Amino acid sequence: MTTDRADAPIDAPTDLLTVLGGLQADFLATIPLVDPTTRVPWCGRWRVKDLVVHLARIHHWAAAQARRKQETPLGRGPFVLEDLYATCAAELRDTLTELGPDALAWTLVENGPASFWHRRQTHETLVHLWDLRTAGGLSLSVDPRIWADTVDEVVTVMQPRQERMGRMEPLPAPVGLVAVDAERSWSLGGSDAPSVTVTGTAEALALLLWGRTTPADERLTVDGDAAALDDALSRRLTP
Repeated sequence: MTTDRADAPIDAPTDLLTVLGGLQADFLATIPLVDPTTRVPWCGRWRVKDLVVHLARIHHWAAAQARRKQETPLGRGPFVLEDLYATCAAELRDTLTELGPDALAWTLVENGPASFWHRRQTHETLVHLWDLRTAGGLSLSVDPRIWADTVDEVVTVMQPRQERMGRMEPLPAPVGLVAVDAERSWSLGGSDAPSVTVTGTAEALALLLWGRTTPADERLTVDGDAAALDDALSRRLTP
């Protein structure tokens, strides 16, 4: 699995903790705009209330991981959604600010810098912000560089981890990914010549990898073995 940065003049923002704070603020502001019983089709049987509680719990858990300790359970609820999310979002942000980016933390890979959680929680929040706003019929505009880094995280962290953990078999051949609005490209599943290449916006590519859209998305173009792409997408590329 490789990521081609040599021809990528547009790179990901470096201050992802600030990006995370902005996305959290957008998520919090959106909660009262969407009926909590609204279905979130990309997340199984979840309703909006389940989505909000999930992201709050993940922030709470990640804060504990950054501190290398087990989190204190939040309980089963019921919760006041805005209050719960605001509290857990602030806990995560304050924890990461206090620790600094170089503090030793538990991560999804091995012990590593707390900055791992700046990135992981940025993309967790971004995808679920898209879920929330799209479920509510609301638009979302985010810098393509951030969406491109969402793709990069799947290619370099998430998919390789799924493979190492035995959650998916290696892909028979890599899948090429090209983000035209972020001037970045990747090879998902290896460094050999791809059997198929998907070209489109960074947002559409990220949503494709996270199961929020399909190759039929008008923002995407598929060149090569479409069956190989379908096979790759049928696997557990992400947790």
